[in-house]
Formats: sequence, structure tokens, C-alpha cells
Amino acid sequence: MSDANSAAGLYRQVTHAAVLGLVVNLALGVVKLAGGIVGHSFALVADSVNSLGDVGCTLAVLWAMRVAQQPPDDEHPYGHTRAEGIAASSVALLLVVSAVLLGWEAVRRLGVQHGYPPMWTLWIAGANLVIKESLYHYKVQVGRRTGSAAIIANAWDHRADALCALAVLVGLAAIRLGGAGWIWADEAASLVVSVVIAASGVHLFRASASELMDVQAPPDLVDDIRRQALATPGVLGVDTLWVRKSGLEFFADIHIEVDPQMTVAQGHEIGHRVKDALIARHASLRDVLVHLEPFGG
Repeated sequence: MSDANSAAGLYRQVTHAAVLGLVVNLALGVVKLAGGIVGHSFALVADSVNSLGDVGCTLAVLWAMRVAQQPPDDEHPYGHTRAEGIAASSVALLLVVSAVLLGWEAVRRLGVQHGYPPMWTLWIAGANLVIKESLYHYKVQVGRRTGSAAIIANAWDHRADALCALAVLVGLAAIRLGGAGWIWADEAASLVVSVVIAASGVHLFRASASELMDVQAPPDLVDDIRRQALATPGVLGVDTLWVRKSGLEFFADIHIEVDPQMTVAQGHEIGHRVKDALIARHASLRDVLVHLEPFGG
């Protein structure tokens, strides 16, 4: 098994992706905040709050990655892998709260006259759109390759940010082309930003909460585990197979059917062969619990 496909390699890929997002979001957040204040654009300020909030969320993901890799102990015999799902849920709640606060402020500012955003604010919004969409494609690939719910959620957060940047760009362009009569477009763009952030948060929370409730693993993984078990000599059938996701890793409970006439020692040996084969094939399998059933019983 290559290092990239090992459990440690999966965690390393996720950590690298999270650190990259942290650096980019911090830089974008500072630039947009300064640009929004100097350029009189609340839409840019709202988008900067979104990026700076992502910095805090990424720190939570990095903390979760560190905790998840700690070995099992007496209080946590299954390990600490659920820390990743907890971090993803926390990110979701922060997104929803920030969306509500930004939306409220945008509504309050509707109709209030303010300064005219200069042309360079459009360049900030445009650059933000390109960077965020690029980060989305990069992180969604890492998330799918590693099975990280937090990184996939973070990738969709970047996609939401890209949509927000598009709304800000359209709003600022409307003001530049339409003049003072379109000054409300800045607040309208802020409302779009708020709605997109809230929708992203709700989607993320549903996905992470589902994982914390031990939802069955993706069908392709379950089917592959079933086929691998059936290919093990001595296994006559698979009666029950549960595979639950925990962070980047999975736990499998499998009931295999064996010859009812064989000895306990022989059945025990087959069970070990099944477990060893499955863990060797799937780097993301933390543990496999094998139960023996009599074939045809």
C-alpha cells in the first residue's frame, strides 16, 4: 500500500488542503475587508466576514484532524475519528449564524445612502471569484479521494463563496453602469451572499449530522467489502454487513456464513483471514468485526 493511500497519507492530504484554504481565506478576507471599508461596499465587507469566518472554520477542521489521529484509549476504545464530523457540524452552525447576521445588516442598510464604490472594487470581486472557484475544484477532488466530509464541506463552502463573489461582482457592476440610482444593488448583493451562506450551512449540517448518526457507507464501498469477503476461502455467504463512516475512516460489522461442521478454531481462522484481507484492501477501514454464522442455518 502506497503512503498516499494509507490512513496517515489520507490525513496528510486533508491537512495540506485545509492549510492552503486557511492561507488563501485569510489573505482574501483582509483584502476584501480593507477594500469594502475604503471603497464603501458593504457587499465586499459581508464577503470578507465570510472569508474570515472560513479561517476559523478551517482551524476547527485542522484541530479535528489532529484529534482524529490519536490512538484509542480506555475512554474512547473506537478512537477519536468522530472529531472530524463534529468539526463539520460546528462549521455548518457558524455559517448559518453568520448568514443571519449579515442578512439582517443588509436589510437594515437598504435605502441608506453611502459612498460610491470605485472601479477597483470590481477587480477585487472578480479575483475573489476566480480564486474561490479554483479552491472548490481542488478541495472537492481531495475530499472525494480521501473521503473527508469536512474537506468536501469546505469545498462546497468555497463554491458558495464563489457564488457570493459573483453576486458582489454583479452588484458592483450594476452600480458602476447604472449610477447612484442603483446604489441599493450593493445591499442586494449582500442579501444574496447571506442566502447562499445559509443554504451552504444547512446542506453541510445535514450531511455531517447524518454521518454522526452512523449512516450506512456508500454502496460501492459496501459492495466491494461484500465481494472481498465472499472471495475469501471458507466463506460460503454474507448474512449481514454494516459499514459506518467515522471521520476519514470506516468501521465494518460483517456476519459471514461458514460450514457448520467445522471447528471453532477453523471458523476463527477464516474470520481472521476476512478481516486481514479487508483491512489490507481498504486503507480507510479502521476495524472489522467478524461474526460467524452456520451456512444454511
